[in-house]
Amino acid sequence: MSITYLSQEKRFLLETNHSSYIMELAHHDFLSHVYWGKKITNYHGSNKILYRDRGFCPNIEPSDRTFSLDTLPQEYPQYGNGDYRPCAYQVKNEQNETFSDIRYVSHEIYQGKQPLQQLPSSYADEKDVETLIIHMQDKTLGLSIDLYYHVFPTCDVITRYAKFHTTQPLTLTKMLSASVDFRRDDFDLVTMYGAHNNDRNLDRRPLTSATTVVESMRGASSPHQTPFLCLCNHNADEQQGEVYTMQFVYSGNFHGSVHVDPYRNVRMQIGLQPFDCEWHLSPNEIFETPEVVMTYTDQGFNQMSKQLHTFVKQHIVRGIWKDKQRPILFNSWESLYFDIREDKLLEIADTAADLGIELFVLDDGWFKGRNDDNSSLGDWVCDTKKLPHGIAWLSEQIHQRGMQFGIWVEPEMISEDSDLYRTHPEYALQIKDREHVIGRGQLVLDLTSSNVRDYVVESICNVLRSAKIEYVKWDMNRHLTNIGSLFLETKHQRETAHRYMLGVYDIMQRITQQFPDILFESCSSGGGRFDLGMLCYMPQTWTSDNTDAICRTKIQYATSYMMPAITMGSHVSVCPNHQTGRITPMSTRFAVAMSGRLGYELDLTKIHEDEIPLVKQQIALYKQYRPLVQHGTMYRLKNPFTGNEGAWCFVNDKNVLAIYIKTLSEPAAPFRILRLQGLEEDALYQLNHGDVYSGSELMYAGISIPNTKEDFHSEVWYFTKL
Repeated sequence: MSITYLSQEKRFLLETNHSSYIMELAHHDFLSHVYWGKKITNYHGSNKILYRDRGFCPNIEPSDRTFSLDTLPQEYPQYGNGDYRPCAYQVKNEQNETFSDIRYVSHEIYQGKQPLQQLPSSYADEKDVETLIIHMQDKTLGLSIDLYYHVFPTCDVITRYAKFHTTQPLTLTKMLSASVDFRRDDFDLVTMYGAHNNDRNLDRRPLTSATTVVESMRGASSPHQTPFLCLCNHNADEQQGEVYTMQFVYSGNFHGSVHVDPYRNVRMQIGLQPFDCEWHLSPNEIFETPEVVMTYTDQGFNQMSKQLHTFVKQHIVRGIWKDKQRPILFNSWESLYFDIREDKLLEIADTAADLGIELFVLDDGWFKGRNDDNSSLGDWVCDTKKLPHGIAWLSEQIHQRGMQFGIWVEPEMISEDSDLYRTHPEYALQIKDREHVIGRGQLVLDLTSSNVRDYVVESICNVLRSAKIEYVKWDMNRHLTNIGSLFLETKHQRETAHRYMLGVYDIMQRITQQFPDILFESCSSGGGRFDLGMLCYMPQTWTSDNTDAICRTKIQYATSYMMPAITMGSHVSVCPNHQTGRITPMSTRFAVAMSGRLGYELDLTKIHEDEIPLVKQQIALYKQYRPLVQHGTMYRLKNPFTGNEGAWCFVNDKNVLAIYIKTLSEPAAPFRILRLQGLEEDALYQLNHGDVYSGSELMYAGISIPNTKEDFHSEVWYFTKL
């Protein structure tokens, strides 16, 4: 049993293979948080909660001035009854009163896990997960909140969410999914920030006596902040130290915070963005918050990532592509942009097939009138001026060359210059009597409407039925403005952003279910929606629109904190690079791109003839080591955010692949050593069919890195276990 309730102590014990999570019922049946950390055997309450009269901390009972919710470590704190720290939820009744007071009523424990009704969530066989539901209630409001805990023992993961229901009309104004109180503050906070083309930079700083907020109010999880929170020891690194994480299974607006109170306690929370968001809850209606994935380790960031990667691969990604190797693709975007021509596509296809590429992807520009980004979104019909023989014919030509065929779509968007908008201007998100705010020359479809969703599903499915298509790149290139709907009643207008996201999930579910064999890749101007919500429908994501290898070293390094390599699309592109102008060796571009799902995004017919044999060799090598990269265990070895070098390795029971990137050449440079991880100490490993070394030697003595006078240099080592 991974979940136990001790009735005498009124204590809940949640246990994974290496961690414990403990709650107790405090005075007056308030649910308190006692412990989360390294696994404890035979816990008997050594760290019991102590009470003390604190100034300006209100009391539930006047006769007991030591008990205050303002100092109690809680599981799901409310607003109005004396806790002045950030609450996990807030409601208001028809009299506009916001006081709430939920207390324990009952609980249930069972083997297995049920999916959420309208939201993506993790899944598992019944034997692999156990569920605890704690029923909480505010009897005066008629409000019930069920707190769900799912324990995945072998992954060392606990997931959480909340379910609201009521007997009288209420409005939810804040509905977070998880809150954890720590009776300590000796942490660093690790988050990720960025922008378009500058996705996921690591930010690490010590906690201070304030509230640190990480959030999005853009209608998408966004590249600007990532729905991921990490607390760690000050001395934690890749190999050692305590690490606690929360990761949100949601692709829209979110709010994460870490609060340090006056008594040096820490409250970590994540959930739906409360700004400009509320939900009207009618009697007998249910509202579910998105799921949160939580993990703990005392063995540093690599172990944290190992746990999260395993969880993503086993319990988030699903369908026939869950365990399949992902194909090497060519993408037309940076080679042709909107200048799509049949003859040029076939010329590139001939070269791609000769190089060993397996999938040919036709990106933006293939549909009617699409010559720039100001028109045609919503009109998913082939442009016969560019492709006179049509999509089906082009697909057949690609297949005759021994490759699969894929296509780009942006189903959530509409252009004012489109037949769809001219016929149905009400289909766009909008506020009555307000001018549209334009982003990237386009508007956003109002997916709160079932009619609009039906149109999207029908039009995209018609395209996918029209030809032999094995891959779809699903893009989303602008964030939400004019956040209102002509289809919603006045009282529901502040629900628009969340209803939009529910609409996105609905159309993704319907389309991917109709085409289960297609490999779908999500994209939002790159990694603007690289989150667990998307991965529940599409098993990989375009990591960033920035294809520069040196930038990608950091982007992919940080992304690997949360996501396994198999989920990360990474391409070799042209030099000078289109985003940075940087000129980088082909070997380095390949070394970085092969660390994910490999692709090529350049005019293959213009590769210098001296580089063609090299590219062929690289593609053949990736095919050889693809099972290792996509299904092996990744270890980060050198952090490019803190120095001039980045390095990582992939390990399985047969092979090791180590990759090293140096950004700038240095005068009088020191000699460097790269120490590998994850090897068997007593095993022997052969380097590139040559020298043989022991696992302990490679991990503790390390490999000598050649000292070269070259910017943007890379080294790749391949080892086979003998």
